[in-house]
Formats: sequence, structure tokens, C-alpha cells
Amino acid sequence: MTKKKAPGKYVKCTGYEAFIPNSLPPEINWSARLIRSLSDADRLIGQLSGEGKKLPNPHLLIRPFIKSEAVLSSRIEGTQATLGELLANDAGAVVDRSPDDLREVGNYVTALDYGIKRLKTLPLSLRLVRELHKKLMEDVRGNHATPGQFRKTQNWIGPAGCTLQNATYIPPSPECLMDCLGTWEQFLHVQTIPPLVQAGLLHYHFEAIHPFLDGNGRVGRLLVILFLMERKVLAAPLLYISAFFEATRNEYYSRLLAVSQESQWNPWFEYFLNGIARMSEDVLSRAEKINLLLEEWRKKIAGQKPKILVDAIELLAENPFWTTKKLSERLQVAFTTAQRAINVLVEQRILSQVDNAQRDRVFCATAIMKILDEAPKIRP
Repeated sequence: MTKKKAPGKYVKCTGYEAFIPNSLPPEINWSARLIRSLSDADRLIGQLSGEGKKLPNPHLLIRPFIKSEAVLSSRIEGTQATLGELLANDAGAVVDRSPDDLREVGNYVTALDYGIKRLKTLPLSLRLVRELHKKLMEDVRGNHATPGQFRKTQNWIGPAGCTLQNATYIPPSPECLMDCLGTWEQFLHVQTIPPLVQAGLLHYHFEAIHPFLDGNGRVGRLLVILFLMERKVLAAPLLYISAFFEATRNEYYSRLLAVSQESQWNPWFEYFLNGIARMSEDVLSRAEKINLLLEEWRKKIAGQKPKILVDAIELLAENPFWTTKKLSERLQVAFTTAQRAINVLVEQRILSQVDNAQRDRVFCATAIMKILDEAPKIRP
């Protein structure tokens, strides 16, 4: 049996040992199973990217998927806000959820939007990583963790209340941090490895380095989407990989740790690629269901007034929750015109009121929300 090469080394510090991961890439064992996993993920993400361009309303459908990614990536870190709460809050509803939770999830959306725009003028780099972290951690509970700055003190990973002495994993010490990040940044620009495998390598390496005091997991998952967009593997941020990581949270952490402790690269690659494949299928299925529903609703209101009804139905793909005020502002029509449109959609059972307010009532296309709330279909 071939002896596995150590994935890094342990460096003695005062009272503990920190792990320093080797430079990327490792020697990859291109087993038949890994090649099949890569082929499956390549095919399905290619289909997602291609179909995403053909969707009748991709610019609208992208929004709930971005927000799903934000909710699920934040949930891995302990935030409890749901997609419905985030969307309802965006629509102006009063939501019974901690403002801190909603702000943390909202910051993830802001950071992803910012990263996509920034890629037009700045390639993925340590500079962009810092900028993303600043957006992510602004005015939230982790604000004390120096937003936008790499850490200057030691951090560690383990159960709540653990110390450096009994931590599960201790990343590089501050003295070694910038060297590790430098090798990570160099590997960003390598063009000789399949992008999906490279994305898995970059994600592992980033989490192993753990360069910030807080927010490492969320930044690392943001970078998966941005890397695949920069490499033109994804045409739009429709993929929400965090749904897979959240649904398999224990395996996610154990696969990452197994690389650092035992050089278990292939199980990590296969897990990561399976996540790409399954979430590509999942998004395609949800987008198709939503578009069929919208088509059915367009037929229902055909020929009815006001004329903005069709535009109002399109906006339900972006956010199933609306108030009359928000709809009038978005469509740039009078409040009374927006109210007439909502009344028709309620009569047609497309919208229903979801609060008990007499004024500033909140309406929801619950059929779309049901599609968005379905548990992802995870299979080996």
C-alpha cells in the first residue's frame, strides 16, 4: 500500500502545536470513482449554467437562490433566520427574529453581490478576500473580529468552551499566516487542474488556514461561488452549495478534518463534487417548478387590468412576499394601482395575506415559498 504524504506539518508554539498545510496542489489520485464524481458534477453544473441563461427570468430567479445560500451558510455558523423570514423582512414585514441574525444573513447577500460586481475589475485575490470579509462582518456580532483584516492572534476550532490545549484543530500561527495565504493566492491562478477539483482544494486550504478571527466558513463558501463564476463554470450565482453542507454538516466538518489529519483527499473531493452535482440538480428542479407556476398564473390573469399584473407576477420569482407600498415603488406606479393588482392576485388565489395588519399588509405567493422551502434532495 502506498504511504500517504502528510498534508502539512505541526509547528510547536508556546503551549500548543499549530498545523501548517502544505502548498497546493497535493498529489491527486485520479481513481475511477473520483473521475466519475467529477464527470457527474461537470455535466450537471454545465447544465445548470446553460439552462440558467435560457430561463425566462434569470435576473429575478437568482435573488431567492442567493438568499438561500446566505441563510444556509449562516445557519452552519449558528444563525437561526429562515429564508421566509429574510424575504418577508426585505418586503417590509415585521419579523419575529433577532435583528442580529437578519443582519448577518443580509450581510452575506451584500458580500456576494459585491464580490460578483468586483470580479469585473479585480480578480480573486487576498485583497478581494479582505473586502468580502469587511462586507460580511460589518455591524454584526463578530464586528469585534476586525472586519477586513487578517488575524494577528491565534485562533482554534473545537467544541464550545474549549481552549488551545484541548482544541480539535489549531490553524497556522500568526507568524506563518501570510506565507500560507500567499501560497493559497498563487494557487488561485493555476490553470492545469479541473476547476471543480481546484474549487474543492481552495476551499479546504482556506478553511485550514482560517485567516480571520471570525467568518472563515462563510467567506470560504462565498469563494466557491465566486471562483466558479470567475472561471466561467457558472454564468450566474444560482448554485447554493451551502444547502448541501448544512444538510450534511457533520460530514462536512469531518471530511475537512480528515484531510488535515490523515490526507484523506479523495473522500473530500468525492463529497465536494457530490455536493456540486446534487445542488445543480436541485436548483434546476426548483427553477423549473417556479417557472411552470408563473406560466400558469400568467394565463390566469390574461386580459385583466391593471396592466402591471404581468410585471407583478414576474416579481414573485424574485421575492414571494410583497406589500402594496413595496410593489408600487418597485413598479413605479401609484399606490392605488399596486393595490388593485394585489387585489386581483388575491382573488385569483395567487397571493394571500400572511399577517393580521389592517395597514401595510404583507402578502405572499405561498406556492412559490413552498417550492423554495423544500428540503434539498441529498443522495450519495
